[in-house]
Amino acid sequence: MKAVLFDLDGTLLDTLDDLAASMNAVLAEEGLPTAPAEAHKFMIGDGVLNYVLRALPAGRRGDEALVQRIVRAYRARYAANWANTTCAYDGVDALLDGLGHRGLRLAVLSNKPDGFTRDMVSHFLGRVPFEIVRGATDGVPLKPDPAAALAIAGQMAVDPADFLYLGDTATDMRTARAAGMFAVGALWGFRPRAELQEAGAQALIAHPTDLLAYAS
Repeated sequence: MKAVLFDLDGTLLDTLDDLAASMNAVLAEEGLPTAPAEAHKFMIGDGVLNYVLRALPAGRRGDEALVQRIVRAYRARYAANWANTTCAYDGVDALLDGLGHRGLRLAVLSNKPDGFTRDMVSHFLGRVPFEIVRGATDGVPLKPDPAAALAIAGQMAVDPADFLYLGDTATDMRTARAAGMFAVGALWGFRPRAELQEAGAQALIAHPTDLLAYAS
């Protein structure tokens, strides 16, 4: 292997509490029901709009004005609160150091908005020499469409078959498989083992440094 493409939330960074607190605060301001942070694990991962739709009561998801109002309010709330409790998972620093020592090239691809993705990687993992850090941008389909992953491989001039892809959701596993990358599921993240297996994970690891065994 020559390179590793990482998901961000639930893979490198434990962002759950800040995400959930931001969404719940906005929902509460609208007089809508909130949910415990654990429930948000199954809402996160497919972009802001899908997060909002999953957080809303089913009967309110068709209210386009409400949806767009919550999207805007959530973005503003999260922009001011993404560093409250978020941190790198235990073992991530050791993993990134180990990959660097082995000469593997590193990149990040998230369905989180591009600005948040770049700011958070810079803030929490700024010492790491990621060649590319990319979040959701207009005109580029979200994961599991492989377009962004393939674009990163092309920009790095590395064959997709020479990439490890580490992520924590079915969306990540499907992205990796569709791009022709080796799909590794992070069991410390937001989704259960069964979801990752069913989505095509080629390996499952329980701790970040376990990825080093696949990095040869």
